[in-house]
Amino acid sequence: MFRRQTVDVPLSLLGLLFLFAAVDGFAWILTGHRLVHPPTSVAGLRFEDALKDSGFLWPLMKSIDLIAAVLLLTNRAPALGLLLLLPIITVIVLFHLVLNPGGIPIAVALAVLTAMLVFAYRDRYQALLR
Repeated sequence: MFRRQTVDVPLSLLGLLFLFAAVDGFAWILTGHRLVHPPTSVAGLRFEDALKDSGFLWPLMKSIDLIAAVLLLTNRAPALGLLLLLPIITVIVLFHLVLNPGGIPIAVALAVLTAMLVFAYRDRYQALLR
């Protein structure tokens, strides 16, 4: 019971964050316009444009965002949803640390939410580390 209550908030926040990221990303794919674009450095914009210009990385990332967000928000295989997001979260955190320092508070919040959930589901990941 205690465990369920401790993961509800980070699970919901992370799920909503990546659901919005997926919707925003698909809006760009379909219309060429983003719903929201936070302040981003010039280097950060170049990196983002490279992902979009590749033709496959942006849709792949946004598809993973959507699938993982649904898994987290519906509490169906949330450990799998988090596992799908870990490489993307790692890139987001490093992106803000290296290319877009203005987003470091967001990166820290994302890292804390992720760490809380990885810790909460650590028993589900033990087999992967053997």
